[in-house]
Amino acid sequence: MTSPFAFLAAEWPEVHEAAARAWGAALPDPRAACFYARRALELAVGWAYRHDRALKLPWEESLGSLIHEPSFKTLAGEAVFAKARLIQQLGNQAVHRTSPVREAESVAAVRELLHVAYWFARTYARGAKPAPGSRSTRRLSRRRRRFRSRRSTSSARSRLR
Repeated sequence: MTSPFAFLAAEWPEVHEAAARAWGAALPDPRAACFYARRALELAVGWAYRHDRALKLPWEESLGSLIHEPSFKTLAGEAVFAKARLIQQLGNQAVHRTSPVREAESVAAVRELLHVAYWFARTYARGAKPAPGSRSTRRLSRRRRRFRSRRSTSSARSRLR
């Protein structure tokens, strides 16, 4: 199945690679998905700061400082900021906590990343922009249901043995 992040590939191959890896890992490896979602966000935000003169670099160049900087928050708007903050938090937790990362967390990280990536591409793409009304988040939900169904079927088979 192709990644819903294909619209990033032409202009931002590194962001696309990280986002596609997050998408691919969302169900089988939630910790990796959260890590790659955060990486994709960091790459996109870094690109924006390097190319958009309206963005003012904060005193510290950590992802948290970059997304909390008032010029970024104004440009992105409250909804995109909240999504970016959630991706950052889930990525940090995935790397630093020892308890398992839940599938719901990785699905949330990838879903929010899709929205942030859509905003990023609509804001900065020089070529074709992604079409409004993407069905990609619904595709992730269908993929999650199929994955759970297969997992429960294989689990039931192993109990019968």
